[in-house]
Amino acid sequence: MESSNHTFVICAYKESRYLEECIQSVLNQSRPTQVIVYTSTPNDYIQQMCDQYQLTCFSKKGGGIGKDWNNALSFVKTRYATIAHQDDLYLPEYAEKVVAEFERKEDRLIVYSDYREWKNGKVIPANENLKIKRAMLKTISVFPSWKFLRQRVLAFGNAISCPAVSYDLKNLADFRFDEKMKVSLDWKAWYDIGKRSGSFGFVDEPLMYHRIHNESETTNSIENNSRTAEDLKMYQLYWPKPVAKFLMKFYVKSQETNN
Repeated sequence: MESSNHTFVICAYKESRYLEECIQSVLNQSRPTQVIVYTSTPNDYIQQMCDQYQLTCFSKKGGGIGKDWNNALSFVKTRYATIAHQDDLYLPEYAEKVVAEFERKEDRLIVYSDYREWKNGKVIPANENLKIKRAMLKTISVFPSWKFLRQRVLAFGNAISCPAVSYDLKNLADFRFDEKMKVSLDWKAWYDIGKRSGSFGFVDEPLMYHRIHNESETTNSIENNSRTAEDLKMYQLYWPKPVAKFLMKFYVKSQETNN
């Protein structure tokens, strides 16, 4: 069996009833890949899952999603890594096709796939929001190394779904997620990474399912308006304040798919 140069690091939090499904999906990959678990909330349930599937569980003191994601990546020993969210599902060919896309160009910074949303045990038909995001991803992929293009596309909204993203830890050796942000830190990451020399890779097929449910951090952040506030800050990185406020009137509607 070929050696693995890719790791799924599953970020586990408290006692999610979806954790086992996530573990099963990343273990059921079509190519060799390492799987580890990271948590800032160690408990018997997470340890039981790790023991059952013979996974190593790492832990550090948390302090927000950004810190947890930075901590999780610190335990990865391979060149490529995917931060797997405990609620989500990865299709069997995710690792195979994402790693192939990394290996196609040495300067890849991140590689991400298309995705679908999963709710109440089934895939949600692609709505207008997802269709727009997919068009944005395809636009970036036309000239994946052109900084101006990817920044202009992302200036209209966060089209890249963070659980669908994998990272080249060699090309991003000094990268860290913004630990001050609570919700839009993924969009901020694409903004920061997008300013670097190197390319973005896009696998133009859905390779993972992002679960939508009422217990998710995304849903909670929408309910307490923290996502709206941070999204406005992101728009202001790209646009003058009046333009940012105008765009927010349209962008906030995309949150409705989480309700």
